[in-house]
Amino acid sequence: MDRFKATKVAGLLGIGGNIFLLIIKAYIGFISKSQAMISDSVNSAADIFASLMTFIGNKIASEPKDADHNFGHGKAEYIFSLFISISMIIASIKLIFNSISSLIHYNSFEFSWILVIVCVVTIIVKFILFIYTKFLAKIHKNILLESSYQDHRNDCIVTSFTLISILFSLINIYWVDGIVGTAISLWICFSGIKIFIESYNVLMDICIDSDTQNKILNLAKEFKDIKSVDNISSTPIGYKYLIVLTIMVDGNMSTFKSHKLADDLEDKILELDRIENVIVHVEPI
Repeated sequence: MDRFKATKVAGLLGIGGNIFLLIIKAYIGFISKSQAMISDSVNSAADIFASLMTFIGNKIASEPKDADHNFGHGKAEYIFSLFISISMIIASIKLIFNSISSLIHYNSFEFSWILVIVCVVTIIVKFILFIYTKFLAKIHKNILLESSYQDHRNDCIVTSFTLISILFSLINIYWVDGIVGTAISLWICFSGIKIFIESYNVLMDICIDSDTQNKILNLAKEFKDIKSVDNISSTPIGYKYLIVLTIMVDGNMSTFKSHKLADDLEDKILELDRIENVIVHVEPI
C-alpha cells in the first residue's frame, strides 16, 4: 500500500469512527447535560472535519505534476491542514465559554452508567485507530498520518479525563465536569494553533532543518574536487523539499567533468529523507 492510499484508508476509517462516536457522545451528553461529554462530542465533530480534510487534501496532493504545477500538488496537504486548524480554534473558543459558564452557575448533570459506557467505547475505538494509524505512519513517514495518530492518542487521554469527571459526579462533585470541559477545550485550541503554525511555515516556504543541511555539506566533503559549498537554499514541495546549492570547483576543470560531479552529488543528496529534487549549480574558481 503506497503512502497516498494508506492516508486515504486512514482518513476513511477516521471519518467512520468519529461519526459513530459523535452520535453517541452528543446524544448522551445533551440528555445528561454533561459539559465534559458535550465538549468531547465537539472534539469528535472536529475530528470528522479533520479526517475529511485529510482525505480531500491527500487526494489533491496525490495528483502528479503537470504543466501548470511543475512540482506537483503536495502543498494541498498543508492548505487543508490550515482549514482544520482554524475550525478547531473557533470550536474550542466557544466551548471554553460554555464550560466556564457551567462553573460560574454551578451547573450539574445527571449521572448515568451510559456515560461511563460511552467513554469506555470511545477509548477502545480511538486506541485501535491510534495503533493502526501509527503503524502506517512509521512505514510511510507521512505528516498527515503522524498528525492523525497523535490526534487519536490525544483523544484517548481526553476521554479518560472525561470519564474521571463523570465518576466524580457519583459523590456529587460536579465542578470537575466544568474544569475538564475547559481543559478539553484548551487542548483542542492548543492542537489547532500547533497545526496552524506548522501549515503556515510550509506554505511560507520554511527552509529544511539544519541537521539535513549539515548532512548535505558532509556529502559534498566526500568529493575531493568540490572546493567549497555556497548558498544552500530549500523550499518545501508538499512534505518533501527542493534543494538548490552552489559548489565551487577548479576553474580549469572541463565542463563535462564538472557537470558529472554535480550529477553525482545530486544523486547522493536524493538518498536523504524528504528530498524531492536537487539542483546543483557549478561555479569555477
